[in-house]
Amino acid sequence: MSRWPEHIAGTTTHARRGGIRNAFRYGVDYVLIDPDARRGPLLFSRNRLNLASVHDRAHGGPIGQGRGADWAREVLAGAGFEITGDRRLLLLTQPRFLGLVFNPVSFWLAMEGDSLRAVIAEVSTPFHDRHSYLCHKPGFAPITRTDRIETPKYLHVSPYQQVAGSYAFHFDIRDARIAIRIFHANGPQGVIATLFGPRRPLTNRAILTAYLRRPFGAMRTLALIYWQALVLKLKGAPYRRRPEPPAKEIT
Repeated sequence: MSRWPEHIAGTTTHARRGGIRNAFRYGVDYVLIDPDARRGPLLFSRNRLNLASVHDRAHGGPIGQGRGADWAREVLAGAGFEITGDRRLLLLTQPRFLGLVFNPVSFWLAMEGDSLRAVIAEVSTPFHDRHSYLCHKPGFAPITRTDRIETPKYLHVSPYQQVAGSYAFHFDIRDARIAIRIFHANGPQGVIATLFGPRRPLTNRAILTAYLRRPFGAMRTLALIYWQALVLKLKGAPYRRRPEPPAKEIT
């Protein structure tokens, strides 16, 4: 049975540790959807223009050339987790507003019953590069809010961060709320990023409120990214040129 999409009127925070510190906190809108469902409020669409929408080609593969849920299922099956029976796949992502989108990170959530078993963190950059990180415990045991899942960092995300060190992911996915924490550790340097907010059914009113409160969607996200880059430059953070992205698309 298809699920009604949900709205997460959330908050994202970033805090940089080390010699040059910086922190910010912004409101952000995510949707949690069944990628195979087409149900939803009038102002939300799948794969077509609307005030808010999610398009398959934006996820699961190169930016703009994605295969959506088919890609995610193949990745999970290749790792040993088939989406069958009471297992299901959900996508947590920022929607397009009037066709515009930029998603620094989206999450494919692999569920079994009510428990989270795996996550594909799909990381995209303003340089049009993408790399995904498959997170799970041995044997795909349930992931709880106290678990820490680590993976090496492979993608150049910011000119003010090195492509070195590792990511530590924490996922707290509950019926009423979502909280995700990502820590990039690189010796004495590090960046902590969080996303958290309540889960509620997506409504036309929620879409209108989100657009009026945080207009222009993707353009706003990119503007905030470039603003924080300017702040770091003014603070004296060393600039690093973009290296070639990794040849493989998932770690």
